Amino acid sequence: MKILVVEDDKHISELISLYLSKEGFDVKQIYDGNEALNEFANYQPDLVLLDLMLPGKDGYSICREIRKTSPVPIIILTAKGETFDKVLGFEFGADDYVVKPFEPKELIARIKAILRRYEIDTKKQTKSITYGDISINPEEYTITYRGQNINLPYKEFEILLFFMSHPDKVYTREQLLNEIWGYDFYGDTRTVDVHIKRIREHIPSDGEIGIKTVRGVGYKFAT
Repeated sequence: MKILVVEDDKHISELISLYLSKEGFDVKQIYDGNEALNEFANYQPDLVLLDLMLPGKDGYSICREIRKTSPVPIIILTAKGETFDKVLGFEFGADDYVVKPFEPKELIARIKAILRRYEIDTKKQTKSITYGDISINPEEYTITYRGQNINLPYKEFEILLFFMSHPDKVYTREQLLNEIWGYDFYGDTRTVDVHIKRIREHIPSDGEIGIKTVRGVGYKFAT
């Protein structure tokens, strides 16, 4: 599997690439934000490791542009560890957030976990699921809402698929982090709120069917 590393610190980039190569990944290194999107299109990676502070185009802009055309997993890798920066990264479409300095083995574990879920989870349910105007097909990676195709990043797709596969069941934010991310997530539970907010921008929850907030508890997919 191919991983695109967009990181201007060549020492960190080489370190990451060394660990990834030892794990059997094919790695492409990019040091400039302006080159990232062209290389993404040419290389067609299975996952992107993306620094935020880059010469040329910043990581937020790159993340946003990738999300216009691709659901490929994106892990933001940066020294900016404030909650605001993390939430902003998720709003632009990132799947995970690793703060420097980091433990390489933990980074590898996160990469493997995301790739494993990206590759396998959508195969667990191969038939289309439909409730009202919302239909999701994990095999074809498609979502339709009121007859229109909806493009969502992988994490939002995964969340919606999970909810529609477990209709009318209430989940806490902690349960969703465990079920969707699939490993210990060292972050704020507001991460869940950010992703659900993004889903609701495309599929409103004001009708009878959709992701509903259960006050004081969490969320459910009402049918």
